[in-house]
Amino acid sequence: MNEPSPTILIVDDNEDNRYLLARRLRHLGYETVLTAEDGVEAMARLSEQPVDLMLLDVMMPRMNGHQVLQRLKAHRALREIRVIMISAVDDVDSVVRCIELGADDYLVKPFNPVILGARVGASLEKKRLRDREAYYREEIQRERRRADELLQAILPPSAVVELKATNEVKPRRLEDVTVLFSDIVGFTRYCDCHPADQVVSELRTFVDAFEDIVDAYTMEKIKTIGDAFLATAGLLHPMENGVLAAVRCGRAMIETSQRLKPRWAVRIGIHCGPVVAGIMGRRQYSFDLWGDTVNTAARVTSHAEGGSILMSAPAWARVRHCCAGRSRGLVELKGKGEVELFECHGPSTP
Repeated sequence: MNEPSPTILIVDDNEDNRYLLARRLRHLGYETVLTAEDGVEAMARLSEQPVDLMLLDVMMPRMNGHQVLQRLKAHRALREIRVIMISAVDDVDSVVRCIELGADDYLVKPFNPVILGARVGASLEKKRLRDREAYYREEIQRERRRADELLQAILPPSAVVELKATNEVKPRRLEDVTVLFSDIVGFTRYCDCHPADQVVSELRTFVDAFEDIVDAYTMEKIKTIGDAFLATAGLLHPMENGVLAAVRCGRAMIETSQRLKPRWAVRIGIHCGPVVAGIMGRRQYSFDLWGDTVNTAARVTSHAEGGSILMSAPAWARVRHCCAGRSRGLVELKGKGEVELFECHGPSTP
């Protein structure tokens, strides 16, 4: 933290007092010393240049020291300026009022050079410590925001909320979760034929767009696996029809992929059923899903054609009343044998 030399403003309607104070302050090593002959000029100065400390006379024409103090303490950007009152010996009651209004200290005329140096130094040290405290507070807030951003990048938003509220995300088993996989057709071959920075940049654009789509349909992004994108509906918050939300999300992903360069062909697989979810890792958090439902959704995706949504029979049963589609017949699914899959064309009504 770089700390520039302080700026001091002397506000006094007596020209001799201003000259004497400015001379002594410069002799003490304070190079930036400004002057103003009354409160009105002082406020104008403050609007032009930041000030660390003000030596403020009480009795002045147009705007006195009390009025200046009230304006300073009511102004969010000026309230942290340190203020030392300048008073005559018989102004003690007035100085007390100034202290009550927020002044930090006072000097009695005529000025003792040693006391002047001590009180100016003490006030500036308080200002320095307060500024440093504010700086570190802001640093802590920045680090917290950065930590929140990292958590948001790793965990679904509702899992982040739970983690911050309870300091954990409890493992859970849910009996009815919709799982969506999105996969880019021919991505491995594309990687082999194009520069790495181009591939990563284009894939990042796709993933960013898909994250926005998932959020728009109140689903949860779980993770990316290579070029595959895994999302769920009904995992961290209930949904009336998670499969329908996944269909709409999948259609939006396909349409978006056709607009984004290099216009990769995207295929979507959807299945629903029980899953286990939780966090793995101590140094690098990873929120993940396990179970047959996840494996089946991934295998369904592998049989989809580019630009299409392929669904298991249980998932299709949830949306057949409101979506157009057709049976793809029996398909050999690893670990499942022959199962009937359905190609979904999207909602038949808006």
